[in-house]
Amino acid sequence: MSLPRIVAFSGSPRRPSKTRSLVEAVAAEVTSRRQVRLDVYDLSDTSPGLGAALQRHDLTLPGARIIDAIEQADALIVGTPVYKGTYTGLFKHVFDLVGPRALVGKPVLLTATGGGPRHALVVEHALRPLFGFFEALTVPTAVYASDADFTDGQLTDAGILTRVNTAAQQLAGLIGDLQNAEGSAETAIADFRVVGQRAASR
Repeated sequence: MSLPRIVAFSGSPRRPSKTRSLVEAVAAEVTSRRQVRLDVYDLSDTSPGLGAALQRHDLTLPGARIIDAIEQADALIVGTPVYKGTYTGLFKHVFDLVGPRALVGKPVLLTATGGGPRHALVVEHALRPLFGFFEALTVPTAVYASDADFTDGQLTDAGILTRVNTAAQQLAGLIGDLQNAEGSAETAIADFRVVGQRAASR
């Protein structure tokens, strides 16, 4: 069985950014708990022209590859900076280009960053409904971090780090559950084929 693939995506237009730092911190905790293939992207990787792409075929090759990666991943870690109480427009635009059935049942861990605690509920009031539309399996614990939670661009607040650990453990558990279910289904199919072959040979 191949390693599950996690795609981590930061919706920040800047690099480096606190949003990417948070996404990477979560990803590091997940990979410490489960062996996975991890790919990390941010808006800078989509190349110029993302905002002008009204449809999927308008994307440049780098942008199209990121959309494909999001759709083909076994699980997602997503993050966005918060401006005026919601996610960035280009973050939303990326997911406007994702197929409406591409994320059904896919585990998604939600993160966001903002200037202060007043934006903390964006993960529940904006991000969770967005991925609810896709029928994704959002991890129960979401992570929001404000500017004061970082030192020199790295997440240092003990309370937020604890929340990162909890969310990562939940995502790792969901990935394991899905792998086990997939393995059970493959075993059942294989057993069914064996029974069918035996019946045919009689």
